[in-house]
Amino acid sequence: MERIRERVIQIYGNLVSLLQKCIFCILSVGPIPNHIAFIMDGNRRFTKKCKLMEGAGHKIGFSALMSMLKYCYEFGVRYVTVYAFSIENFKRSPEEVQSLMDLMLEKIEEILKEQSIVNRYGVRVIFSGNLKLLSEPVRLAAERAMLATAKNSMAVLSICVAYTSTNEIMHAVQESCEEKWDEITLLNSSGAGYGLISLGGYEQDEMDHLIKLTDIEKHMYMAAAPDPDIIIRTSGETRLSNFLLWQSANCYLYLPSVLWPEIGFRQFLWAILNFQQIHFYLDKQRKQS
Repeated sequence: MERIRERVIQIYGNLVSLLQKCIFCILSVGPIPNHIAFIMDGNRRFTKKCKLMEGAGHKIGFSALMSMLKYCYEFGVRYVTVYAFSIENFKRSPEEVQSLMDLMLEKIEEILKEQSIVNRYGVRVIFSGNLKLLSEPVRLAAERAMLATAKNSMAVLSICVAYTSTNEIMHAVQESCEEKWDEITLLNSSGAGYGLISLGGYEQDEMDHLIKLTDIEKHMYMAAAPDPDIIIRTSGETRLSNFLLWQSANCYLYLPSVLWPEIGFRQFLWAILNFQQIHFYLDKQRKQS
């Protein structure tokens, strides 16, 4: 009886997989988003809603993330970004922060396994954010994962940890200023700077356009990925929570009411259909900006 049950489950799974592939085949006639970003909101509320043990919502949420990654990569989405841990999250109780760090360490180790979704789809993993704020074990594990997947070239997964958009912008401006200062100092020391540095500091007429937009963008934590086409935030919240503010001027924001652990194929499908309906408008706005 048990063998029959397992066989039925296997057949059902195969039929569902076949149906999903057929749907993807039809959708691929339209525009395919190059980059989808996820704000994984609602793990704690899911835990309370289902009266589960503390931290269970985040573990179920990780399974939901694996499903979303599978849908994205099978549909042909090259870049996926997830908001895993905000700098603001460090303000939570020490016990919760430590629990999340332990879970993150465990899941990073899973990424390194040979049969993981990352290796199955040839995904390069990038951890984006102020990694100095992470505990040493998590930071070292993140560095190992980035090194281990550096040669993967089929897709890119950016995991934003110890991240906020304001911190990213501040970091990029600081790095750009320091880089430009070093360039000017080098030019003046060689006699080729044409007086860019005066005794009192910069000459005012030389300050104009000293730092360009491209200088700042190349120092962004998210420099390895193009601007997102779709941002999906679960739990029905209508805010970005300091996530990809610089990059999201011309993207579609999809806000399903389900909590993150509840997200599934239906929400993913609806996001793609809505994006395809307004793609022409978004593309036009992007070209005009």
